[in-house]
Amino acid sequence: MKTLSEWLLHTFGYQCRDIRLFEAALTHRSLGGQHNERMEYLGDAVLNCVTADLLYRHFPHAPEGELSRYRATLVSGESLANIAAEFGLGDRMQLGGGELKSGGFRRKSILADGLEAIFGAVYLDGGFDAAAAVIGKIFATRLSQLPSAAQLKDPKTRLQEALQSRAEALPDYVIESISGEPHAQHFRVRCDIAALSIMTFGEGSSRRGGEQEAAKLALEQLQARWNLPR
Repeated sequence: MKTLSEWLLHTFGYQCRDIRLFEAALTHRSLGGQHNERMEYLGDAVLNCVTADLLYRHFPHAPEGELSRYRATLVSGESLANIAAEFGLGDRMQLGGGELKSGGFRRKSILADGLEAIFGAVYLDGGFDAAAAVIGKIFATRLSQLPSAAQLKDPKTRLQEALQSRAEALPDYVIESISGEPHAQHFRVRCDIAALSIMTFGEGSSRRGGEQEAAKLALEQLQARWNLPR
């Protein structure tokens, strides 16, 4: 197994100076002592700044709203967790016993936070330009593979815009049921577009999740009925 310095150089193309910064970046709070929360906070800020700059230059004519959607997609927790998993970051995380037993090295939030902490460590170790170079290298391909801005809009927004374009009334969302324990609730939501005789149902761990799923199904019906682009 590579040493931490070797792994950093191979994975991020970065030659570290102070290995202690990166040891801290890969230490979860469950282990106690110095952990990565402060570094994750710093790395998150650096990541947002660098990706904002990358997007501003890559999409010179995109308005602010589109740039924000692009950035949200690039730096979402799921996106960062997937990148971290590709890099084998979970195998490098230092976790407490409880997190180890529960598979914390695979948990998306831990992976995403660990990757942001690495960015924070690079910033502290080598400065902003070094962090920007690491982040730019990681996101270069992902930047070119972003879908259109319209596709990045959530289903509720896209459904609303489709209806407004035809001067149709907006949908009503109604909670059909809530089940499960207070800490793990499950929502079933109905989307009603009465004037068009469309009724769909969505489910999720939150009201918003259920609404989005129901809106997605309603939008699919409209796309088929009106021959709208998907």
